[in-house]
Amino acid sequence: MSNWKLKLLFDGGCPFCAMEARWMQRRDRRGQLAFEDISKPEFDAAVYGLTQAQVMGVMHGIDPDGRIITKVEVFRQAYRLIGLGWLLAPTDWPGLRTLSNWGYELFARYRVPLGRLLGARPCENGSCTAGTKPER
Repeated sequence: MSNWKLKLLFDGGCPFCAMEARWMQRRDRRGQLAFEDISKPEFDAAVYGLTQAQVMGVMHGIDPDGRIITKVEVFRQAYRLIGLGWLLAPTDWPGLRTLSNWGYELFARYRVPLGRLLGARPCENGSCTAGTKPER
């Protein structure tokens, strides 16, 4: 039986997203986070009342009651659950909340091409790399 407090719907096809999810999984010593890869063929966004385009557009989190949260709020809650809430606390301050959501939306839109530009290889067989030049 799982006792997660927040499920993260992450894009395993995005090197940055996959790396962040793996990092959070390692930090989550109390099992408070669950992860679901939205890039897998068996993923069905409709289960959450969403479309694939919506979940691919920005980060989504689901609480145990089915409430959906999005954007930077997902990261704020996830970081709180793994004991690092202080790192993202400033993103909830007046003024910075709007700016951080805008910055995240911009990053989310260009995350895959940005990863390629920085030398990330696409995910294959569950293995994503960021900052590693593709093999020739």
